Amino acid sequence: MIEFIAINMAPIMFASLVFFLLLGYPVAFSLAANGLVFFAIGVWMAPWSSGTITLDWPLLFTMPQRLWGVLSNETLLAIPFFTFMGIVLEKSGMAEDLLDTVGQLFGPVRGGLAYAVIIVGALLAATTGVVAASVIAMGLISLPIMLRYGYDRRVATGVIAASGTLAQIIPPSLVLIVLADQLGRSVGDMYKGALVPGLVLTGLYLGYVFLVSLVRPQWVPALPKEARTLGQGVPSLIVALIACAGIGYGAHVWLAPTHGANADILGAAFAVAVIYAVALLDRALGLGVLSRLAGQVIMVLIPPLALIFLVLGTIFLGVATPTEGGAMGAVGALVLAASKRRLSLSVVQQALIATTRLASFVMFILVGARVFSLTFYGVNGHVWVEHLLTGLPGGQMGFLIIVSIMVFLLAFFLDFFELAFIIVPLLAPAAEQLGIDLIWFGVILGVNMQTSFMHPPFGFALFYLRSVAPRGAYKDKVTGQQVAGVSTGQIYWGSVPFVVIQVIMIAVVIAFPGMVMHYKGKVIDPSTIQITVPTLQTLGGGAAGGSLGGLPALGAPKLGAPDLGGGSGGASGGLPTLGAPKLGAPVVNP
Repeated sequence: MIEFIAINMAPIMFASLVFFLLLGYPVAFSLAANGLVFFAIGVWMAPWSSGTITLDWPLLFTMPQRLWGVLSNETLLAIPFFTFMGIVLEKSGMAEDLLDTVGQLFGPVRGGLAYAVIIVGALLAATTGVVAASVIAMGLISLPIMLRYGYDRRVATGVIAASGTLAQIIPPSLVLIVLADQLGRSVGDMYKGALVPGLVLTGLYLGYVFLVSLVRPQWVPALPKEARTLGQGVPSLIVALIACAGIGYGAHVWLAPTHGANADILGAAFAVAVIYAVALLDRALGLGVLSRLAGQVIMVLIPPLALIFLVLGTIFLGVATPTEGGAMGAVGALVLAASKRRLSLSVVQQALIATTRLASFVMFILVGARVFSLTFYGVNGHVWVEHLLTGLPGGQMGFLIIVSIMVFLLAFFLDFFELAFIIVPLLAPAAEQLGIDLIWFGVILGVNMQTSFMHPPFGFALFYLRSVAPRGAYKDKVTGQQVAGVSTGQIYWGSVPFVVIQVIMIAVVIAFPGMVMHYKGKVIDPSTIQITVPTLQTLGGGAAGGSLGGLPALGAPKLGAPDLGGGSGGASGGLPTLGAPKLGAPVVNP
């Protein structure tokens, strides 16, 4: 019996961890406690394990050094930077301005407010990377407006919760930073790989709203004319966008010879700066070049786009690391809040408290995961997991499908940090052995973990929305009418279609790896490469040897054993001679 337990220590250890997590114990302490308890058990049972347990007490003394290596990881410094940036932007009122302006832009269209929430959710995801900030901001700002104008409560709450979770997959996502660290890959490559799937998922959300507007138009009515305070002006905005595209293309052509592949990003940045300068002059001087709607859209959208470029553009251009990009983003958020006159000591204090809380949470989970992994690897747990997963039928595809189902089910009970620190280190070796690109694998996991925020009944995005959604009837501030509240059941049912969309997105990323693989750049076929070897002059022999490129010849190696200094050359200790020096250097005789 003891031999059986000792040989199967790894699955027993993993099952006990799942048991304690299901009981509701904190993740960090469950990990550390399991690691320490099973370390002691493993040391005692090592003699009966037939060599499968390699634990000994001196191994535990290496733990302080292992923990120091974790806590001094510079890549994870990006997490507090992006968290701070997101909280400051939430307090700066940027989300409110974006929702109001984009809502006015799409107001005449059925489902216009829902489109606005999804688009603003994608913009906030690309600037904050924090789900809680996005969901709470949009829940406070857009939900009362959507209820005021007759939106179905399930559609309204589902759109808000789902668009907030885009911060999980659109860079600079916090989960992508953690996944890159756990998979041992570059955060910049992970950001590049996740960009297209994030945009495609945003498009699927928009497509769902479009289908609802066709099948149930009464669920997503257009804004009434009296609510469109910015008036008309879409043609002026279209002309401005066409002009911006033309300027960007011209700048790209001009910069391409000197900046190569980066010319497109730099050209777009130059075009956006020009159109923003025009809007500023038009508003300041009252020129009337742009309509009121076009000017408002440009003035509101450009600052967050500039912040996106400051963070992601510098990372993609190779100018900054993700950590440096996060630091610049934090400074940019402070500047943006100050420009809106909404930066105060209270805002900074709240942002610092939230950042410290999240950073401490991550740090303790990291420490617990490191203690657990020390013991788990010592009982050959990684070998057990690798054999278990690589033996699945179907090769790469079977592995990806089974792992996706497993992570989807675990996401009902664990959030993305816990999944990333517990599950991913166990899956990565098996994926690499099967030849799966780890950036592609990481993006698949990132889209999958996004569902952890939407799963009823434990989805954190649903909890965030529940905390700000009205529970009972209330009096609307604008119309003065009584508006019914939102029930928890409506929030849960509203999330179901978007969970289905996310599952479809997982299948799309698995079926079309090219969506992610573009991060590698242009793929070159080795069969098309032609290598021409230049003809070299023959090396001369001895002191009279020839020269190559004007340099004295080294002489032909001879296998004798004379000294190093003779013109006839020789060898010392069996090594070939270098020949007689001819550049005026003194001859060294042994």
